[in-house]
Amino acid sequence: MEVYLIRHTSVDVPKGVCYGFTDVPLKASFPEEAAETKKQLEGLSFDCVYSSPLSRATKLADFCGYPEAIRDERLKELNMGDWEMMRYDQINDPEIRKWFEDYLNTPTKNGESFMDLYHRVSAFLEELKQKPYQRVAIFAHGGVLICAQVFAGQVKMEEGYDNLTPYGGVIKIEV
Repeated sequence: MEVYLIRHTSVDVPKGVCYGFTDVPLKASFPEEAAETKKQLEGLSFDCVYSSPLSRATKLADFCGYPEAIRDERLKELNMGDWEMMRYDQINDPEIRKWFEDYLNTPTKNGESFMDLYHRVSAFLEELKQKPYQRVAIFAHGGVLICAQVFAGQVKMEEGYDNLTPYGGVIKIEV
C-alpha cells in the first residue's frame, strides 16, 4: 500500500516552544504554503484519507480537498506534557536533562517519549495494513512522519530528526 504522508504548514509559534499536543495557529502564509502542498498531491487519488485531529493538520486536509478526512488521535504530535507551550530554554524541570540525553526512551514530564509516539503511530499503521486500500493520505506532524518512515524501514530511529519533512512537505512510504 502506498501511503502519502503530508506535514502541516508552518505554525505561528515562536521558535523553541514545545507545542506537541497543543492546538496552535498557523502562520498567515498558510494559503500560499497550502497551495504548494496541494500541487504536490495533484493527479493522485486516495482510497482513504486520515488526519490528526489537531487543526494544523485538518485545515490543510480541508484546503487540499479532504474535509471528511478521518480524524485519528494516534496521529497527533508528541505529547510534551507539562512542558507544552513552554520554551525549551525556560523549562526549569530537572527531568528535561534526562529527556535531552535520551528523548527516545525518556518521556516528557506527564507526556510521552519518542518511543511512545512510535508505538502509537505503529499501531495505527499496523491496523491500516489490514485495510483493502491501494493508496492512502495522512495529514499529520513531523514526529508522526518520522515514526512512519521508521516503521517503513526508510529511516533509522536515532536518525529520525535528521530526516524531518519540511512544513507542507509530502513524502511516500510503502506499508
